[in-house]
Amino acid sequence: MNILEKLDSFGADTKDGLNRCCGMETFYIDLVKRIPGDENFRILEEAVGNKDYKAAFEAAHALKGVLGNLSITCMYDKCSYITEMLRAGEDADYKHEVDQLLRLRDGLSEICAGEDS
Repeated sequence: MNILEKLDSFGADTKDGLNRCCGMETFYIDLVKRIPGDENFRILEEAVGNKDYKAAFEAAHALKGVLGNLSITCMYDKCSYITEMLRAGEDADYKHEVDQLLRLRDGLSEICAGEDS
């Protein structure tokens, strides 16, 4: 199974993501491989731990944009949910939601590890 097939099985819409990258498969894959290292995951986790919901919102919103643009749908959906909860100022278990997003990030990292394309 190649990386695009693995991403599709993971919950990405690689056809849409590739379309957004003008069909440039190598470019798309390079961008996807950068996602797990995005600093906003750390910022989101720390901000939620510190109850700094403004910083958490900003980090979640930034991640939502990246995930949406690359059509990493399963992560985008979770991140959108977190973003909208934060935007509304809901009293929620943000840590639980962020932990789920981080597990998805780790799954994406595993897919991307060692893949040439």
